[in-house]
Amino acid sequence: MSDTPRTAPAPEGPASRLEVERVLGGGEGPVRFVGWMLAGADLSRLDLDGSVFERCRAAQVDFSQARLTEARFLSCDLNNSRWTGARLSSADFADCKLTGAVMGDIQALDLKIARCLLVSAQMPGMSFYRCALDGVDFEDADLRKADFREAVLTGCSLRGANIVDARFERTDLRGADLGELRLADASKFKGAIISKHQAAQLLAGLGLKVV
Repeated sequence: MSDTPRTAPAPEGPASRLEVERVLGGGEGPVRFVGWMLAGADLSRLDLDGSVFERCRAAQVDFSQARLTEARFLSCDLNNSRWTGARLSSADFADCKLTGAVMGDIQALDLKIARCLLVSAQMPGMSFYRCALDGVDFEDADLRKADFREAVLTGCSLRGANIVDARFERTDLRGADLGELRLADASKFKGAIISKHQAAQLLAGLGLKVV
């Protein structure tokens, strides 16, 4: 999308769905929401393609089935937000809090996530195919059947995450914190690239030492 987002002045106090719809209908192209208070707002099914959300307080906001292709979220509080069925292809999350977010059935090709908290987030079946994930905390997140193929995880944490049936073929996990590794965990990361230190942790379960 080539259109430069137009900045919408933040209203005083919490913003409702009606106010967001009014801004969207007040001109052409995407909108830049700076400092908006959107906590608990129902923004489901809205067309927000290309929009920018910067320093917004949006805990428990509902983006279910919203169109958010190429949207950007910068330094936002999105804790316990809901995203079920949203379109997030080429979306960008940076320095955001997404603890407890519900992100099932999302369309998210080429998703970008950097320095974000996704602790205890619900993300079953999420696609991170070929994504570059930098500084993302997935601790205790539900990542069942997630697709991490060919992704690169740098400074990320998967401690306590549920990765049952997740795919890690050619995933670079050398810069990730995988928690306390046991030999039984090896099959969960089948096909992944790990460091010598991580390999040593796995082999330690057999009583072997890497030198």
